[in-house]
Amino acid sequence: MHKVFSRFNGPCLDRVKDTYNVFTGLAKFHRPSGALFKKSAVKHPPPDLPEMPPCSFNPEEYKGMSKERMMEIRRQNCNPMTMKVTYYKKPVYIHQGHMQWLWDVDGRRYLDLFAGVATVSVGHCHPKVTAAAEKQLRKLWHTTNIYVYSPLHEYTEKLAATLPDPLKVIYLTNSGSEANDLAMLMARLHTGNFDVITLRGSYHGGSPHTMGLTSNAAYKYPVASGLGCHNTMCPDVFAGPWGGSNCRDSPIQTIRDCSCPQGSCTANDKYIGQLNEVFATSVPSRIAAFFAEPIMGVGGAVQYPKNFLKDTYKLVRERGGVCIADEVQTGFGRTGSHFWGFQGHDVIPDIVTMAKGIANGFPMGAVVTTPEIAASFAKGVHFNTFGGNPVACAIASSVLDTMEEDGTQQISHNVGTYLLTELAKMRDKYEIIGDVRGKGLQIGVEMVKDKASRKPLPPAAMSEIFEDTKDMGVLIGKGGVYGQTFRIKPPMCITRDDADFFLAVFNQALHNYMEDHH
Repeated sequence: MHKVFSRFNGPCLDRVKDTYNVFTGLAKFHRPSGALFKKSAVKHPPPDLPEMPPCSFNPEEYKGMSKERMMEIRRQNCNPMTMKVTYYKKPVYIHQGHMQWLWDVDGRRYLDLFAGVATVSVGHCHPKVTAAAEKQLRKLWHTTNIYVYSPLHEYTEKLAATLPDPLKVIYLTNSGSEANDLAMLMARLHTGNFDVITLRGSYHGGSPHTMGLTSNAAYKYPVASGLGCHNTMCPDVFAGPWGGSNCRDSPIQTIRDCSCPQGSCTANDKYIGQLNEVFATSVPSRIAAFFAEPIMGVGGAVQYPKNFLKDTYKLVRERGGVCIADEVQTGFGRTGSHFWGFQGHDVIPDIVTMAKGIANGFPMGAVVTTPEIAASFAKGVHFNTFGGNPVACAIASSVLDTMEEDGTQQISHNVGTYLLTELAKMRDKYEIIGDVRGKGLQIGVEMVKDKASRKPLPPAAMSEIFEDTKDMGVLIGKGGVYGQTFRIKPPMCITRDDADFFLAVFNQALHNYMEDHH
């Protein structure tokens, strides 16, 4: 057990000690050149981490360029933004993926619980979806909407069937930012109004227009963008000024006390009051739209009081606006209880945008709306060269079929509820876990200095836990305005065993941090 492997023995490693020698306290890292060195990584080696769940898939041996050369090109030829957003002090050099697993160039296996930022919906290189892509590639790669071709119509009919009336008219794009950009345009054309309201801390894209919708300083530039965009206070019942123990639609509630009478929610009333302040001070009497995710994504899986969206939609419509649900991260069954996140709020939006999981990682997005709003968009000419191309449609169509065949929504509900319940036990154990929230496999774990203050855990501390979790074989994400929330949004094919492995690893990373700093 004290052996340090000079080479990973086999492409599909079944034990954490093979991928990360936690049992001896010696972690194995590779220099960019490929050389090995030993470094003490865990001061207090864990005695009982479970085996990494087995995997029968054998990845190809990596024969590409060296890590040193990749990083050299990344610094010299890729825009500096590529380096700026690179995760980890010791980056992960990904080579191949299969379902919930990723392998790096050295053959080391990782459990992927971030899915390429909540994008790989049914699993990396899912065999059924891969076969559909190959079949279409042999038939027709590209044509556009100037011609009529079956993959477009087969897919739009299938997608429309997943949405309630009157949301039946679809325009296909290549990304979520593009979809949200078009949704803004449609809302303004249809209403004849200009102003749009979003929630503070939200993220809706990085294009010049959607930058205005996005309410997070990290994603903004000092240029004129997103004119007519305003924000209201995020109804965050954990970190916000108001919240209680029965506010949100989640298996797990906050640690805050609640003194609301039966059937009422003071927090919701207060946050709606803030929205009314925006109506009274910041926008004209008539507005174009209100934009919100059913559960925040980049914002840190924030959930709102149960009736917040319903009450907001009513107020927005009274002022001539349309209501837009950004389902880029919450859609396609990820929340478990419903196929679309908005359905969990008992509302029907006027426009729904989607991307990410729509095609399991192939570039695609969509705007779905009513016939009336779609007609307003047709007043001018909008042309998209790649939107709805045959390959994207064939893949997305296969993804919908696969979701039904594999039962991904039920997996999201079952495994997600289990994860949330077990993470809540961890919250009760560790002072630095302030909140556990979400639905299905859209999960956030908000880290704090202490539960009393609810102040964000500093970035250096977050990075330490983040890095340690990766070094033990699990990839997760980060989010929140202050980067204080771990995001767990895996491919919707993970198992209970995968969840148990993550829980053990995350618990150990937290234990290591607490022992080293307290």
